[in-house]
Amino acid sequence: MAAVSDWTERHRPKSESHLEGNEAQRQKIRKWLDDWKNGTPKNKAILLVGPPGVGKTTIARAIAQDMGWNVIELNASDARNAASIRKAATKGATHRSLFFSPDNTDKKTLILIDEVDHLTGGLRSVSESRINAAITVNPESSETPQIKGDTGGKAELLKLLKETKQPVILACNEVMGLWGKSSNWRATRERFQRLLITINFDRASKDALRNIARRVLKSEAIEYDSAAIEALVDHNPGDLRALVRDLQVICSAEQNSIDEATVIHYVKNNERDVAVEVFPGLAKLYKTNAAKNAIKLGISIDKSPSELLNWIHWNNPSIFSNKQAIDRGNLALCQSSKMLMAMYENTAHRSWYWSSQISGLAASVVNQTEITGKLYPSYPNFLRRSANTGRSSIINRLTDISGASKSSVREELLPLLISLHSETSEVGMIDDFTLSIDLGLTGDEHAALCGLPKTRKSTKELIARYNLIQSKKHTVSIKSENQGDDLVGESKPKGIPDKGQRKLF
Repeated sequence: MAAVSDWTERHRPKSESHLEGNEAQRQKIRKWLDDWKNGTPKNKAILLVGPPGVGKTTIARAIAQDMGWNVIELNASDARNAASIRKAATKGATHRSLFFSPDNTDKKTLILIDEVDHLTGGLRSVSESRINAAITVNPESSETPQIKGDTGGKAELLKLLKETKQPVILACNEVMGLWGKSSNWRATRERFQRLLITINFDRASKDALRNIARRVLKSEAIEYDSAAIEALVDHNPGDLRALVRDLQVICSAEQNSIDEATVIHYVKNNERDVAVEVFPGLAKLYKTNAAKNAIKLGISIDKSPSELLNWIHWNNPSIFSNKQAIDRGNLALCQSSKMLMAMYENTAHRSWYWSSQISGLAASVVNQTEITGKLYPSYPNFLRRSANTGRSSIINRLTDISGASKSSVREELLPLLISLHSETSEVGMIDDFTLSIDLGLTGDEHAALCGLPKTRKSTKELIARYNLIQSKKHTVSIKSENQGDDLVGESKPKGIPDKGQRKLF
């Protein structure tokens, strides 16, 4: 029988060579840490964002250990106020190194702060006198002045990111927890994002899960068959920590081997909340017409409430054949969006929860017609940053015109324009060139807005018609300007634009 201890700590990778999954993210972390060898990089901190159990902090520790660096670790869910962060992290980060050796000038101290999404409160700072009093031990007094709760925690964290002379890594599961739920969360986000690089982690792949399971079982001298490994992987949502814990529980009840039957028995008797991949999850969601089932499926789909809203908004028009169902779904999604925004304004308790539920209902009970056959939900094109070569240029154009950020254009303005032009939309008209021409888009960009493949013959014909009409309008505009010049010589009537300028609206 396997010895009793925490396997998640016993088998935690001590070197990058033992890591599995998120290869691209690991390369970014390695490059950033390598930049510290040559001095101080522009961004002195990185923020690792991703679901629990995917190895965010483990990767950071393993790479630092390979480099021979020391690690100061602070869990922000335990010590979160200004004094706690100053005592545990800031002092170490603003000096050369707590363990500096004159013989090793490249050695750094990595400051690792986990669960920063549990760091609540605003950005108001605490006075230096209060912080110093809270972290100074007075031998003549049995009482130490305390700073309550999370007071000054975020302000001290910002100070750390600005002044640090050592690499700082923050980690969290839900980044909105760090930005906060007050109405000024955007300002908080901007202040943090100027100082760090954000790296998003994915759930572990099935291959990564298999490799970890085999390594742990081999290390524990436990025999297994391939079917047992597959059963474990099939019932794991991509959580490496949960995988190792499952192995420890299963192996603690067996002698020296496990098989498929043992794993299946464990899974059936220890059912956990398992996230469902978005495509099969949506296919099931659209086929149910019971609110209770829709709510359960909506919670299980591996998407945040805001992401789920976007996915359902995109797929409703293509999956529903009934216009009334689409209209009912849109009304529900509008309400869902309002509930979601309440999360940031702090005007509704657990509003993200209700937003997720309303989105789920907008994909199921709003439709009275039974859906049969296999469903193929699609990825929202407006969420694909590089889905179409013309998409990025459209976003740049709209950003210049509106003055909004690229993310706002991508998430708010572009979906509306796509709906007005997509051939799969109820209101879409791919032959209506008015808006695209007024916005100064090219024929290729108009086709991208309509979601049309460039290789299709009909798309090439559409682009040719667009370019012809655009050329004629441009010619008419030039003639009008020239006529205006002839009327008044050197001067032009008020309101006529200069040559070379386009009147967009």
